[in-house]
Amino acid sequence: MKILVSGKLPGVAVVRLKERHQVDVDAFERPMDRRDLMEKVCDRDGLLCMITDKIDSELMEKAPNLRMIANFGVGYDNIDIDEATARGIWVSNTPGVLTDATADLTFALILASARRLVEGDKIVRAGQWTHWGPSVFLGSEVTGKTLGIIGMGTIGKAVAKRARGFDMRVVYYNRNRVPESDESALNAAYCDMDTLLSTSDFVTLHVALTPQTRQLIGQRELQLMKRSSFLINASRGPVVDETALVDALRSRKIAGAGLDVYENEPATAEGLTELDNVVLAPHIGSATIETRTRMAQLAVTNLLAGLEGEIPPNCLNCG
Repeated sequence: MKILVSGKLPGVAVVRLKERHQVDVDAFERPMDRRDLMEKVCDRDGLLCMITDKIDSELMEKAPNLRMIANFGVGYDNIDIDEATARGIWVSNTPGVLTDATADLTFALILASARRLVEGDKIVRAGQWTHWGPSVFLGSEVTGKTLGIIGMGTIGKAVAKRARGFDMRVVYYNRNRVPESDESALNAAYCDMDTLLSTSDFVTLHVALTPQTRQLIGQRELQLMKRSSFLINASRGPVVDETALVDALRSRKIAGAGLDVYENEPATAEGLTELDNVVLAPHIGSATIETRTRMAQLAVTNLLAGLEGEIPPNCLNCG
């Protein structure tokens, strides 16, 4: 069968595809041009796409033979699932394998934001650090503070596990309360979102992007947070109203933020990059050699299964 891979994959995952099917790979480290994608997908049976690719009805209309779409990423808001289902196209993603890497990055953002690491690095590199002093570059402690987790899925739970090493009090909000056994194991207490926002020293976001979670954190929610608190987003950019966040950071309504994702990435809201009290990462939550290799292997496994008549392990619309 004919397969299009819309980005350069790490490891040897593509070799597995080429051993069994005809494969065309866009091997550049940048999102595939929309026109090229539309042109090359026309006669394909399978598509392994990146989260930066917009897989909509227009594209599917151009690909009448398409039977399987394997997304390289856990988030799949880039794909019109309803349209794919109506056309009999299976869609899969790569959950689970990036949990630890994303949880690690979440804590990296917590620590970097609280201890002003990026701001300090910038000053040292510029030769502007002139002396040590008792009041120079004071940050906030992480140990013993309250961590509020919004979205207690696999990544949220992994973040809660890491919080135990810092003796943090963990509260969480989730659409559905997790079993008491999980709460006990994680030493996490359930509360409503307003309570979480108003009592947490660090608020981390781990929700999927849906119509209900789009701009989940806006002006009202930021107003509820403590002036000494930090907002951490390693989920999806549009979960946060970025313009409202810039206003909150600029006016010190909250102490700081750590972001790995953006509302209109790769663009950022006006004024965001000018602020010293925000740490900005370039969507690297899963960007470790080990994790990206596992993601590539899982995406290929899903794709091969779907093309060969088996239900993909991580099918999103096979029910």
